Amino acid sequence: MQPHRNRNLSEMPLQEFVLEGFEGGLQTQALLFTLFLALYIVVVLGNLTMIVVITLDARLHSPMYFFLKNLSFLDLSYTSVIVPKALANFLSSSKVITFAGCATQLFFFAMMGTTEAFLLAVMAYDRFMAICSPLRYPISMRPSVCARLVLGSYCGGCLNSILQTSFTFSLPFCSSNHIDHFLCDVTPLLQLTCANTAINKLVMFSMCGLIIVSTTLVVLFSYGYITVTILKMGLVAGRDKLFSTCGSHMTVVSLFYGTVFVIYAQPGAVESMEQGKVVSVFYTLVIPMLNPLIYSLRNKDVKDALQRLIQKHTAI
Repeated sequence: MQPHRNRNLSEMPLQEFVLEGFEGGLQTQALLFTLFLALYIVVVLGNLTMIVVITLDARLHSPMYFFLKNLSFLDLSYTSVIVPKALANFLSSSKVITFAGCATQLFFFAMMGTTEAFLLAVMAYDRFMAICSPLRYPISMRPSVCARLVLGSYCGGCLNSILQTSFTFSLPFCSSNHIDHFLCDVTPLLQLTCANTAINKLVMFSMCGLIIVSTTLVVLFSYGYITVTILKMGLVAGRDKLFSTCGSHMTVVSLFYGTVFVIYAQPGAVESMEQGKVVSVFYTLVIPMLNPLIYSLRNKDVKDALQRLIQKHTAI
């Protein structure tokens, strides 16, 4: 399929985009396809395993694992919004995505990513209540409250996504229809418009900065109190277990917030679009792949539950 000419783009509404992806010939594209496919398989298997284990094992039916199951669902979902199309484009010469498809991809990617930022803050608050207020914890984090916290996270993610998507796709695209990325994201899309993007950039940086700063403060406040509380405990074994659980969460938070901050909340941090693509691979594939590994390998309860599930099905 031949790409649109600039003259045509300025005369008629844009109907489709071309996701250029990564530079390189057939061998490079085949190598990237293999890498993306391998990472995606690990993402799917790892997160599905977490969801199944937490759902089937009654001993894991607690607020912490309820939030962890939702985190696995989010990781699986927003990776699946991006990677299948990227895999198809590695093997395609046209690399076309429709206007509606691009808007849909951006909407769900932004919604799932923002929801995860809120959910990580909720998980930190849950650990704060469990460790610092153990007597109030069963009431403070009862199932209805947990459900509302997750729903609130999705509502916040949806609000930001509607804002980012509507602001971006209300602009006229007339310079080109070639997106210099492997996904439909705000930054590469703004490069295609012939209108002034100052307001769009301000909205993106302001919203992302507000979300990252507010959720980070919740995490830092929660773990600050948790650290003080743990250090006051007399039992070394108890401290080690709590530090292990909290350490897993802090690792996930640092990886996720760090990469998102570099891309969306720090103008000029990424010098080229190629560097931006590499960072995007990190938070669309690598982090969702690492999350279930971090939580399962460092969590004795999850490992025991997985072992019980395997033994149960082996016996059958």
